[in-house]
Amino acid sequence: MRGTSFRSVVFAFVLSSTQFTPLFPAAAGEGEPSPKWGPSVDFEGKVGNRRKIGEADLFLPFTQNDRTLGFVSIRGRMDDNTSKEGNYGLGVRHMLPHGWNLGGYGYFDRRLSENNVFFNQVTLGVEALGSDFDLRANAYRPIGEHVQTLSGSGASGGTSTIELSGTNVIFRGGGGGSEEIALRGFDAEVGWRVPIFDVNAPFDFRLYGGGFRFDDHRVSAVAGPRARAEFVAYEVPNLWPGAQVTFGAEWQRDDTRGSQEFLSLRLRIPLQPETKRSRVLTKQELRMTEKIVRDIDIVAKVNTTEGSAAEEIATTADGQTLVVLTPTNTTDANLPTAVANAGANSTVVISGTFSPTAATTLNSNQTLFGGGSIAVKSPSGRTGTFTTASGTISTGNGFSYVVDMANDSTVSDMTFIHADTTGTWSSTYVLRANVNNATISNNSITGSSSGVALGVQGIFAQNATNLSVTDNTFNMSGTNWGGGAGGMSVSNSTVTISNNTFNSNTDGAGAGALGASVVGSVSATISNNTFNSTATGGGPTITTELSGATFTAGSTGNVIVSGTCSNGGGNTGSVSFTDNSTCP
Repeated sequence: MRGTSFRSVVFAFVLSSTQFTPLFPAAAGEGEPSPKWGPSVDFEGKVGNRRKIGEADLFLPFTQNDRTLGFVSIRGRMDDNTSKEGNYGLGVRHMLPHGWNLGGYGYFDRRLSENNVFFNQVTLGVEALGSDFDLRANAYRPIGEHVQTLSGSGASGGTSTIELSGTNVIFRGGGGGSEEIALRGFDAEVGWRVPIFDVNAPFDFRLYGGGFRFDDHRVSAVAGPRARAEFVAYEVPNLWPGAQVTFGAEWQRDDTRGSQEFLSLRLRIPLQPETKRSRVLTKQELRMTEKIVRDIDIVAKVNTTEGSAAEEIATTADGQTLVVLTPTNTTDANLPTAVANAGANSTVVISGTFSPTAATTLNSNQTLFGGGSIAVKSPSGRTGTFTTASGTISTGNGFSYVVDMANDSTVSDMTFIHADTTGTWSSTYVLRANVNNATISNNSITGSSSGVALGVQGIFAQNATNLSVTDNTFNMSGTNWGGGAGGMSVSNSTVTISNNTFNSNTDGAGAGALGASVVGSVSATISNNTFNSTATGGGPTITTELSGATFTAGSTGNVIVSGTCSNGGGNTGSVSFTDNSTCP
């Protein structure tokens, strides 16, 4: 069923109804009508030839009038095969004047299968409940990751591989692997009231027949007939008013699971006292709170792979475009253009060493990724881990900055080597991050300057928000008069600096060695970093240069190997170190 059809049913029912009343009415005597339908919880047990199932179903009306009821249904289920599932639904039912109750509903389902993998699904259904006949139909659609590689199989085990072939990332499925696949599908049934009780008697006995089909192009379909019988007692002596007891028997068969039979017992417990009504509810009115009938599981099937055709992988597991740049498909001079052409919302993997002649500018929400492992997905839906060779960008003279970041961009697991031997009275940077929500993590950043009064720094950030700098190693050096070296410089920004190692060394006359400079209207968390600043030419050795900044209470756990704090004043809070010192 299409989602628009379900919405049309819901809106039609709602628009045909007027004068909705609250779920909980005013007390008797205040002039407000009592609601017809109240909340309840059903407990059900099923004993079958293949498994045993327990289920709880919470039914909560949230709006109603004399003929229309809107409700929430929340279910939890488990079986003796370690499978568990939750269903979270909204529905509406409407009583037609001539004896039919029409309904529509939608559920979000989440299942932990017996193979210990999770699946998600959307269920949409419609129903027509009559005095003598019932009609029901449901459609099921997996969402998210609906193909899960089982432990010890597939891309991360067995003989399947994900590797770089030329300039493409290729998935090759080997034999002996297995995966579990959530299937899309539908079911439907027709019911008939067996006329052994009067139509308005407090008992009902109905027979149902129907079928189901679930499929996916990777596996054969799971399809077959289904039949069930159901006896309902709407009034039960010695139980609470409004309690119901249902006895059921069910049979179904398909080629995958064989024949399955169940006997079931369900008890309904009302969650509020029965209100006094001017009349007893009719059978059709009682059926407005009847349990939604749908497949109790996200239907999944295990597929054992015997080897599959090679597939070219073009996306990461989270859906970003995947582009791999190597020296065989991209020249040094073309690297900035190739990164730009990958576009926003992409992951660019740098494999090998590049020596570009111009700065590289990232796109919005783009990731520049070097050596390591990255989760990817094949066109057929198989997921796995692609392990790349190291990615290095090595640059020399003529750069103000090597990489210019963009909003929501990431630079991760890269190696940067930047050596400038020329400039005079200027500064050069490896990464510039004057942006919002950027992440710089797990990189090796090496910078050196040998020009007169030429400063080199790993990161420069100004007017940035939510900048995250974590788990990086900075090795910065200056070797000429006034040639300072620093790990990073941040101003007028909000930043988190954690778990980094800052090694800064200079030997030029008066050249300073700096770990991190945080100045001017900065809100910062500086934690668990290691600072090692040395200057053999008489320049200052500074671990942290702080001025006019605000530091959070989490700015702790930092280590000083060598160097001192520089306090420019105007700070709020402080940065603390493991030697019990603070700055300022």
